[in-house]
Amino acid sequence: MRNFRRALRSALRYWPSLVMGTFCSLGVAALWGGNIGAIYPVIEVTLQGQSLQTWLHDEIAAGRQRLTELEQQSEAAEAQLRAATDPQERSKLRKQQENYGREASTTTAALRARERLLPWAERLLPRDPFKTVALVISVLLFSTLVKNLLILANDLLVARVAQSIARDVRMRIFNQAVTIDRAAFNGWGPSGFLSHITHTSHMLADGMMNVFGGAIREPLKGLSCLIGAGFICWRLLLMSLITAPLAGFMIVWVGKRLKMVSRRVLKRGHSYHEVMLETLNNLQTVQAYGMEAAEQKRFADATAEMRRCSLQVTLYNTLTKPVTELVGIAMIGTAVIAGSYLVLSGETHVWGIEITNRPLTVSSMLIFFGLLVGASDPVRKLSSVFAGIHTGAVAADHLYELLDYQTKIEDPPQPKSVARPHREILVRGVTFGYRAERPVLRHVDLRIPYGGTIAVVGANGSGKSTLVQLLCRFYDPQEGSITIDGVGLREMSLHDLRSRIAVVSQRTELFNRSILENIMYGSPQATEDQARQAARLAYADDFIRHLPDGYATQVGTDGHRLSGGQRQRIALARAILRNPDLLILDEATSQIDMESEQLIRQSLSEFSRGRSTLIITHREALLAFADEIYQMEDGRLVRMPPGHGHSQAA
Repeated sequence: MRNFRRALRSALRYWPSLVMGTFCSLGVAALWGGNIGAIYPVIEVTLQGQSLQTWLHDEIAAGRQRLTELEQQSEAAEAQLRAATDPQERSKLRKQQENYGREASTTTAALRARERLLPWAERLLPRDPFKTVALVISVLLFSTLVKNLLILANDLLVARVAQSIARDVRMRIFNQAVTIDRAAFNGWGPSGFLSHITHTSHMLADGMMNVFGGAIREPLKGLSCLIGAGFICWRLLLMSLITAPLAGFMIVWVGKRLKMVSRRVLKRGHSYHEVMLETLNNLQTVQAYGMEAAEQKRFADATAEMRRCSLQVTLYNTLTKPVTELVGIAMIGTAVIAGSYLVLSGETHVWGIEITNRPLTVSSMLIFFGLLVGASDPVRKLSSVFAGIHTGAVAADHLYELLDYQTKIEDPPQPKSVARPHREILVRGVTFGYRAERPVLRHVDLRIPYGGTIAVVGANGSGKSTLVQLLCRFYDPQEGSITIDGVGLREMSLHDLRSRIAVVSQRTELFNRSILENIMYGSPQATEDQARQAARLAYADDFIRHLPDGYATQVGTDGHRLSGGQRQRIALARAILRNPDLLILDEATSQIDMESEQLIRQSLSEFSRGRSTLIITHREALLAFADEIYQMEDGRLVRMPPGHGHSQAA
């Protein structure tokens, strides 16, 4: 619950809504108990053909008379006590005196309440009994309307707070996703972030709504009814609540089970998100290999497991309802049996235990039963409230595990700057592995002079692209260093470092926006004319202008509305617009046609002048641009003899 309490504390920023919501809950509680108590004058007075004013006068007169009788009885008991010598007799007389005193105190309180109420009744209420009934019912209808409006306001205020917190959490998760180090991102995966942003944060919002809504409003409603019942007969109320601990035990037990099952639900939810995203992101491969049925089965299995866990949640949620209802019936049943005995027999004791100072009337007993019924409804609702709180606590644990993660790739406390343009990039003795015990790069040395072009060739999986990941500081090496003019990458701010680099990779990543927006992504502060000039340098302007909407053409998800060569030229235009100090081509032409490759080569021959270029390639034609060529073999860089690239290109 620690993380859930952290989420609740963050809600204090919205304290005006919480305060207003609490006042609404107080109003609902007062009207909830008051509406039941308002039936008392209808039952006690008007249905017997009296006006409320006449009844109050009679009750005041009877109360005064009873006080006189109690005073006389107390004085007589006092005289007998002074005369008595037997210890048992004296004890009996003292107890009798105490009873007289308690009854006198109760009678005095009731008398004063009726005396205060009489002037208001004389001024506001009709003397006709039927009109009084009609007025009371009208007031009940109006107060019920007000109560429901307060419930609506409370729900809206609480929902505003809960959804605001959920939005804040979603934003923080998204911000974490776009800034977290690659190793951690791969650990959670896109499906993990998607699951947290959608399903888990929704569970947290529900839990918070239960805390600020039902967990405040329902106990207050029950308390207002119990207070009313206590005014009628507090000892009978205590007797009725004898089964309450059982309800509390069941709610706690079910809550623990629900928390355990909710963890499974979140885990299964992550799994089916993973299956769904993996299949949809690789749909072409799925269809090309005829694996539709296999993927459908995987998804069916994942959703079936999710359904099983969700049904367990439903089971425990619904299990509390019959249990609390049974306990509520037992509570009311106890009151009915004991109360009926007191009313029908005119007694004040049950099993030798004093329950009331004077016999209860039928009307007061009926209102007592009504208040207990009114208290049992909030108890029943509290079971689902506590269930929601437990699932919210589980959601908070999962969310804050991610939110508390400290990315391993971050800015130094005091970043150092490097002149632009720089002189050289040095890789010295770099060893790195995505798993420390399995290095991908081993003691790699490389110098990239400013204005020079370096090519790295090698088999798939040899570590070429890993070198790019380290140059961009998506990862840090386990051994060795990478420096720019003697300043280590870890000593520079990430923004400064990455603003000097542009990467065109094998997998072109475009956003579902216009072509112009995708190009300007490389330099948002650039002008539209500069973006068009970059497109011309990338030999993309010609095909863009022939599209129906030109630069305003929407490229679709992952740029699927364009060909591979067109996507790659837009990516190159984006890199050109960035005007980087270091241009990295990571298998940038490996999946495009020869015509597109030739255009890109022409663009590179012009754009690579005056900047450093690192080419990771299998294509021998690109090696002609290289000043130096390195072969990546088993994680090590081996420099190729001069002229090697030119001979291969020829």
